[in-house]
Amino acid sequence: MPQILIIDDNAAVATALDVLFSLHDIETRHACSPAQGLAMLAEQEFDLVIQDMNFTADTTSGEEGQVLFRQIRDSWPDLPVILLTAWTHLDSAVELVKAGAADYLAKPWDDGRLLTTVNNLLELAETRRELSRRRQRELKQRQSLHERYDLAGVVFADPASERVISLACQVARSDLPVLITGPNGAGKEKIAEIIQANSGKRGGAFVALNCGAIPAELIEAELFGAEAGAYTGANKAREGKFEAADGGTLFLDEIGNLSLAGQMKLLRVLETGRFERLGSNRERQVKVRVVSATNADLPAMIRDGSFREDLYYRLNTVELALPALAERREDILPLARHFLGDEGKPLSPQAAQALQRHTWPGNVRELRNVIQRASLLAQGPRIEVADLNLPRAPQRPIAQADEPDRARIVGALERAGGVIAQAAADLGLSRQALYRRMDRHGIPRD
Repeated sequence: MPQILIIDDNAAVATALDVLFSLHDIETRHACSPAQGLAMLAEQEFDLVIQDMNFTADTTSGEEGQVLFRQIRDSWPDLPVILLTAWTHLDSAVELVKAGAADYLAKPWDDGRLLTTVNNLLELAETRRELSRRRQRELKQRQSLHERYDLAGVVFADPASERVISLACQVARSDLPVLITGPNGAGKEKIAEIIQANSGKRGGAFVALNCGAIPAELIEAELFGAEAGAYTGANKAREGKFEAADGGTLFLDEIGNLSLAGQMKLLRVLETGRFERLGSNRERQVKVRVVSATNADLPAMIRDGSFREDLYYRLNTVELALPALAERREDILPLARHFLGDEGKPLSPQAAQALQRHTWPGNVRELRNVIQRASLLAQGPRIEVADLNLPRAPQRPIAQADEPDRARIVGALERAGGVIAQAAADLGLSRQALYRRMDRHGIPRD
């Protein structure tokens, strides 16, 4: 049952409020002075405070109430406070509301307005407590990951990132091939490094190859090596990435760009561990853990004949889907501060908000570039919005931008830990509007 502390020297006021709230299953306790109220707050947890502004006879300035409010705010910054007084002063009200007061009501009060304010504040307080509990759980989970595994210096705070990293740590112990999917610049190579760091091959080499950066006619030589004279310009024998990664991990980025001929040879290596250099008939044997990554739709490429289905299933023994940075918004500020470094200029609050609002089509790579440029060009003691030089988001029709589909609603509920008020705020909806959409999409309310 919610508990409210009433701090008022008038016992009749406390009794009237107690009767009103008891009819709505809200428990109250009464303190007749600021000192007693502060002592009770120190001894017991309350959901809300309703305080008078004057405690001395014939005093109407409200100064005592201002002092009490600021003492409560200093010691319990998240505790909502409603100010109640027979002597209303607009300047005092504005000043204290700016300082964090939840509301300022005159005596005699309107029961309906007071109950509405109290219920809204109690619901908000419960949402904040649930959010705090969820964040504490997430913090403990992140700490556990850091203690149990080598996370290769990855920076993250979003539950979506944590799920991918946790799964990467679990699958690292086997030698099965792993396919990491996600957009360009999202951090797929960092996930591959985590797999290597926690695998049985962590003492071996970690070799990365971007298949999209190598011409199609040279990709096989890069992978498998080539003998002298195997192709124009091959003046001497050279080893390929598989040989360089023997006993370790080979990370193949942009695997969708591999030619069909290269795909066939890669499939054979994955199945047998054997291959030949270009221009050679001698088989070579290696033990390599292959981790591949792509931003392409490989099933669609299979349907149009540009990617081998048998290779896809061989690479995709375990798939790790890394979301775009726009879907991991709690990662944005930790990553930005990481890129700034300990000696970098701090972000202004407005700049931090701008970073969180941006859609990040270039993902983590774009964020790093924005921060590095801003650090170089910022003239003041802090990085301001103008220093970030972010493009303005394109305007979309309101109906398209604001109407969430089923996936967005489910995602918001998961991020909010099932707290309806928090999920509704995330989606820009009222609680009732979210309930209607949940019913429309068949999403259970429990």
